[in-house]
Amino acid sequence: MEFLLDGIQMLTWQQVVMYGIGALLIWLAIKKGYEPALLLPMGFGAILVNLPESGVLNQVLPGVGETQGIIEWLFEVGIEASEAMPILLFIGIGAMIDFGPLLSNPKMFLFGAGAQFGIFAAILLAVILGFDLKDAASIGIIGAADGPTSILVSQILKSDYIGAIAVAAYSYMALVPVIQPFAIKLVTTKKERQIRMNYNPASVSRLTRIIFPIAVTIVVGLVAPSSVALVGFLMFGNLIRECGVLGTMSDTAQNNLSNLITLLLGITISFSMKAEQFVTVDTLLILVIGVFAFVADTIGGVLLAKFMNLFTKEKINPMIGGAGISAFPMSSRVVQKMAMEEDPGNVLLMHAAGANVSGQIASVVAGGLVINLVTGFLG
Repeated sequence: MEFLLDGIQMLTWQQVVMYGIGALLIWLAIKKGYEPALLLPMGFGAILVNLPESGVLNQVLPGVGETQGIIEWLFEVGIEASEAMPILLFIGIGAMIDFGPLLSNPKMFLFGAGAQFGIFAAILLAVILGFDLKDAASIGIIGAADGPTSILVSQILKSDYIGAIAVAAYSYMALVPVIQPFAIKLVTTKKERQIRMNYNPASVSRLTRIIFPIAVTIVVGLVAPSSVALVGFLMFGNLIRECGVLGTMSDTAQNNLSNLITLLLGITISFSMKAEQFVTVDTLLILVIGVFAFVADTIGGVLLAKFMNLFTKEKINPMIGGAGISAFPMSSRVVQKMAMEEDPGNVLLMHAAGANVSGQIASVVAGGLVINLVTGFLG
């Protein structure tokens, strides 16, 4: 019966730490409601893959030979071989997005671009801290505030830190209501946060809504070919929503498909959370860089709005710029909540939503550009 104690005897302190991290993610999901569909499976998966000789990982058994572990198989097929899971998730995300507020106020496109500053600032910081270029670029994409994009870029660039990057990206997305108010208040005054903006949406025709995802796919595909999988599936999901003849499929993409892929993605990513890879100083640095990236994103968007105010008669509330990150729809909600705190009658939600969906497009474009630049440099 001594074999019953083998698991306990093989346990390492790093694995115990991972049990604590897994429990923390589960607590954040259940108690705080932070991205529960993803953090809960990630947390539970972190426990599963760190059990000694865990059956969810490939292993060699005496007298039997090699056996296939389900989580390792899911990772090899769904992420490593094809990046299928994060890409398929974009169909559901695209089906959820209404580009109407953006199309009725096209200048919001600028804030999607401005709020990607954190990506490049984080890449520079990661290089300074000693990470090689492919890892630094992968870490910097945490600043895209877009979990699937972070996973895809880190996998394509063969980063050694995909688990830490995924945890940082999704954890900080969940913490947007904490991070963004702090960053916005650093660079704005109370008077600026009280600026009111009129919302007079132009009518957006159905034809425009249908043409938009097709046109974006073609233009972005020509500019940043490596982002075609990301932006193409995002826009395909939006086309399903807007075409008007696939209502059932649109509902399925927004609900059943998104929920299923999110659950599978969460538990699959835990393969990269094995103790020997995760419990390192580098992981702590990645978490710090991730916070920096989110703060820099937000400040970049806010400063762009303040710069635009130097040349416009109708002033823009600078908080709108902060909504240009890709954390949709959390960021636009944060901006609206802050506006109401400063001035209970100030409604900025639709402006913020326009900037927010612009950030969704900008994040996948930035991911493609980073892949192109890094692979070109390394080649």
